[in-house]
Amino acid sequence: MTDPRRAPGADLPQWVAHVTDRLGVDPALVDVDRLLNVSSEVAHTVARPAVPVTMFVAGLAAAGRTPDEIAVLLADVEASARAWDDEPA
Repeated sequence: MTDPRRAPGADLPQWVAHVTDRLGVDPALVDVDRLLNVSSEVAHTVARPAVPVTMFVAGLAAAGRTPDEIAVLLADVEASARAWDDEPA
């Protein structure tokens, strides 16, 4: 099975390298698998349109943090998404 992150025209590692260089972000701070997992959780428990907004807010919150702090932040976002169905309307 072909990894869709490396499909022709959709090489995710190449894109991440490009966009981090372009924006002056340390690529070591970008845990692609973790981000995809959080995005999936948000898409399936909150709503698909919530993914880009959530990830943008998480990105703003991650600014200036260490990789370990970012991991904690992403775990909190993922846990919040999982608990979303349990929240009162």
